[in-house]
Amino acid sequence: MIDLTAIRAAWPHLTAAALLAVSAPALAQTSTTGPSPSSPGVLNGLSDTAKDAGQKPADAAAPSNSVPAPAAVPATPVVDAVRSLLSDKAFAAKANGDDVAALKDFYAARGDALWVKDGAFTDKANAVVTTLKQADDWGLEASAFDVTPIASGASNAAQGEAETRLSYAALKYARHARGGRVQPLSLSNILDMTPPVKDPKVVLTGLEQSASPATYLTGLNPKHPEFEKLRQALLKARGPHQPEEKIDDALKVKIPAEGKTLKRGVEHEDVVLLRKRLKLELSENANNRYFDDQLEAALKAFQVDKGIKANGQLTEKTRSALNREAEPQKADPKRELDRLIVNMERWRWLPEDLGSFYVMNNIPEFVSRIMKNGNEALKQKIVAGQPTWPTPVLSAKMEFVIFHPEWGVPDGIKVKELLPRLKRASGYDGGFFDQLFSGGSSGGARVLAAYKLQPTLNGRPVDANSINWNNVDIRRFSFTQPAGGENPLGNVKFRFPNRHDVYMHDTPQKALFAQSFRALSHGCMRLENPRRTAELILAEDKGWSADKVGAQYDGGTNEIALEKPVPVYLTYFTARVDEDGKLQRYSDIYGHDERLMSALQGRAVRYSAPEEGRDDVVAAQDGANSGYDYSEPAKKGKKQAGKYKKESQTVGDLLMDALSNF
Repeated sequence: MIDLTAIRAAWPHLTAAALLAVSAPALAQTSTTGPSPSSPGVLNGLSDTAKDAGQKPADAAAPSNSVPAPAAVPATPVVDAVRSLLSDKAFAAKANGDDVAALKDFYAARGDALWVKDGAFTDKANAVVTTLKQADDWGLEASAFDVTPIASGASNAAQGEAETRLSYAALKYARHARGGRVQPLSLSNILDMTPPVKDPKVVLTGLEQSASPATYLTGLNPKHPEFEKLRQALLKARGPHQPEEKIDDALKVKIPAEGKTLKRGVEHEDVVLLRKRLKLELSENANNRYFDDQLEAALKAFQVDKGIKANGQLTEKTRSALNREAEPQKADPKRELDRLIVNMERWRWLPEDLGSFYVMNNIPEFVSRIMKNGNEALKQKIVAGQPTWPTPVLSAKMEFVIFHPEWGVPDGIKVKELLPRLKRASGYDGGFFDQLFSGGSSGGARVLAAYKLQPTLNGRPVDANSINWNNVDIRRFSFTQPAGGENPLGNVKFRFPNRHDVYMHDTPQKALFAQSFRALSHGCMRLENPRRTAELILAEDKGWSADKVGAQYDGGTNEIALEKPVPVYLTYFTARVDEDGKLQRYSDIYGHDERLMSALQGRAVRYSAPEEGRDDVVAAQDGANSGYDYSEPAKKGKKQAGKYKKESQTVGDLLMDALSNF
């Protein structure tokens, strides 16, 4: 039996006669027992058409459907003109394919126009036109929406074109409002987000049925409070000039304008000033004059933010840029507007409903928040990925809390960090590691023993002394460090499966949280308060008390599977409005802002983050620095800067720096 209700849900404007006409071929072909489950059939196709595919990205191919298109209902001359324009290849070539397909189905199923009546736009249509013209107020581009006015006495063809272009502009606005302007993965392999673009067929139904189509359209923009705060900041920035904010004391620290180029490994009085300027803290016994890895990383982030070649060296150009920030200068309204717009765009990539309990780690801010019922249950500092090992932007579900985890060395660290040590130790070139680990044929085993790494191949233990590390693919081997005080994961690990294999975890390096710049890991996130994180998550999932979580801290390795996976969002907001209503800005440590803004303006530049195990990013020697230019991320094939300590450091320092910074 034909289900007219289901069919009408798909094509609301079909008359009963037209519905029966569409269904007649199916009735004629249906046996007394009905179609087999494997047969597509008319009804199955209609049911699929009626579904809301709200998560489908804008450029996704339309789902396969073997059902023939319904016969077009009789139409007014204006709608006939609409159908003609939608079938024009020149029009379709410049439009989004999914939107055009949805419009063809929509206007095939209705005989009258949606926006035009008696030779003019209706009041609803005029309200939609006004909304499109005000798109800039929502961080979109009003110029992107082409609307054709209707002149007095316009022909049916002209009215049909105006109807078509307004419908298409409304669909385009809906797509842009949901993040469909740019596919994040097209910009970078670490922008691993799929914007929740709404199915254009559903949008058309919403516009048709809404008492206020204009309100329906603006309602497709994110409803997150943080998005609205940024929107208000955008409106304010476009308004009258605001008084300049107080200059941070750190910005007032002057670096000598002239002086030799300083880089990692040198000692110089200017390094003391540079530390103060970049707000890097040291322990009491540290050498303030020594230019170390952390200072290099912080300087690179500054250079990326200012569009300077990011080589981590204190050059004359960098000295000038550092000093300019505290000088009276004209505001750069475009830069400020662009920052707000790209951050509003990132909110469009997130789900409309983040969940009642979730974790959000904001990478440039170096902060993690656990949110419960809209309130901040925990705010803590995090260590995120270095510019050479960036933390990806993604959404995932936390499924496991693992106490006292073992650590398996990732492929990238095997290739870039561990393999050079094994090669040198096995070959005995008289270098520092050979001396430290006694070199010779036993050097490889001694290196692994020093790191407490247990090597295996296909699940079986191997003798590292028997391996010629110069002639093997180290990725075939597994290296595991058992749980314990020297394990870089600390007491607890939080795993949310994702293709980048990043997670959150404890760390024995607590001193790092005292620094303001914390892009220091190999991609994973270290937590300042992992125990409290475990308490909140396990209380929410299993009703555990803090004492029960404490017992896990004192016990052995234990993997706890969560019954209700927790949403985890790794975000990249370089601007946010805080609880006091003040706009906070964070360094664009990976250069994503400029890439995204360029893409929004039609000048997309793809950036491929370092891939684990790539030969062209392996540092040849300890201390190697090839000067990778992060201001031009599209360039490939350059070696990454080495991240190793000087030979004067202790074995413990080497262990933590070389293997735990992931």
